[in-house]
Amino acid sequence: MTERNDSILVVVDVQERMMPVIDRSDAVTDAVLRLVRGFRALDLPILVTEQYSKGLGHTVPSVREALAEWYRPIEKITFSAAGELHFMQQLEGAARNHAIICGVETHVCVFQTARDLAMMGWEVEVVADAVGSRAPGNREVALDRLSRRGVELTSVEMVLFDLMQRADIAEFKAVSAIVK
Repeated sequence: MTERNDSILVVVDVQERMMPVIDRSDAVTDAVLRLVRGFRALDLPILVTEQYSKGLGHTVPSVREALAEWYRPIEKITFSAAGELHFMQQLEGAARNHAIICGVETHVCVFQTARDLAMMGWEVEVVADAVGSRAPGNREVALDRLSRRGVELTSVEMVLFDLMQRADIAEFKAVSAIVK
């Protein structure tokens, strides 16, 4: 079960020069937006990484706008965000044990981040409808490998409804409108 008080969203490299070449780019961006909006509505922490932003640009404008003041990207040059000291400091500082990961590319940065965090003892979920790669086959291989390593695969709706757990909470109406 995804515990609300123990979860953090990790948005991996949803960047301006990457997204145009990602298969199903619009659908992936929309799913990431719904996660960001849902986490914001639930007042849950979000970390954003950017891989070599000088070359790949910053997080796409729609996601930056949804993050608003929460947009504080963590620059990285390692493929795994877990290999960046500043990322790990922010992650550990959030005092959470459950990382929910979305972004690109599934078979490189998402895969390595999820794998490494799981090996470090984190509970990890990868949001399958909110990750993408240039080639669909690479995405599928990465999701299969992660699943075989014990990383849970989930969807935007599953995560957000799991975090809420009940329909009688104050945020239910706002979050259910986000997923529809």
